Amino acid sequence: MKSIKNHLLNPIRKDAFELNDNQKIDLIQNHFKEIMHILGLDLTDDSIQNTPRRVAKMYVEEIFSGINPKNKPIITLFENKYQYEEMLIEKDITLYSYCEHHFVPIIGKVHITYISNGAVIGLSKINRLVQFYAKRPQIQERLTNQIIQQINDVVGKWATFAEETKVNKDFMEQISKSHLIL
Repeated sequence: MKSIKNHLLNPIRKDAFELNDNQKIDLIQNHFKEIMHILGLDLTDDSIQNTPRRVAKMYVEEIFSGINPKNKPIITLFENKYQYEEMLIEKDITLYSYCEHHFVPIIGKVHITYISNGAVIGLSKINRLVQFYAKRPQIQERLTNQIIQQINDVVGKWATFAEETKVNKDFMEQISKSHLIL
């Protein structure tokens, strides 16, 4: 049986970071150009001739930037000088990710709740953490556990995480909900 820690890992090859971002962009550009050619698109048309480069940059620098650990945000804490002892909640964090099975968009809202252990996390840091883990091919269960684990690593074992995700797949809508409380 795999440990929970192993379930937090995305299926990333050990050599995934041997190429720099520019090399990855060049390779993806060439492959995407071939895909467009196979689909029958006219790459000499000025409206799409630069599309392979734009798509490659979007993949590496934006929608899949969370694959690279160098992009992981640093989570800073602030002293809870007001001694607030109730649950702290950050609601309605918009999440954009891609299903790792079909590479279709996952669009949803994330809610994170935790109780301070004497320190609080800046609201922008929570959002950045969610975006980091979302910006990689994902499955909902792993994404949920990765965010919970990271919050727990920062504030202790007091994190509660609830996620509502709407997945658009093959022109059908599938609504899924998960609630995980530690």
